[in-house]
Amino acid sequence: MFKKTKNLMNPNTTDTLIGEGTSFEGRIKSEASIRIEGGITGDIDCAGDVIIGEHGVVKSNISARDVVLAGSVHGNITTKGKLTITSTGALHGNISAASFIIEEGGVFQGSSKMETKSAVPVPVPNNEPESGSRPIAPPENMYKGNTVAM
Repeated sequence: MFKKTKNLMNPNTTDTLIGEGTSFEGRIKSEASIRIEGGITGDIDCAGDVIIGEHGVVKSNISARDVVLAGSVHGNITTKGKLTITSTGALHGNISAASFIIEEGGVFQGSSKMETKSAVPVPVPNNEPESGSRPIAPPENMYKGNTVAM
């Protein structure tokens, strides 16, 4: 009788703005992008991008498509795409991202994990059956020197 239609949000549009002077406590889940100029305490789960402005202070874990950080984050960030920390940005937490950019002056204290798209399989010679237990070949341009910890 009554049909319920679901409006699909475009993750490329900024739908939510937490303005400067505003503080929010709680979990945010959004299909569109979010811009934060104020303060947030609580987890952020966003299908679009999360942009934290210069005056933004976030104490939470963030999961988003891309993240641009010009303010301060205390928590972990997980992106499917790119994390950019600008010269005014500070991240105190761990990251998992496909791409990570930090500008000169930006602060990052934590560990990072780069998510790669796929591994390069080793070609199987014609006379050998493929068993699935062969090692994966490293990329041609991979560093082959010794690792030194200080």
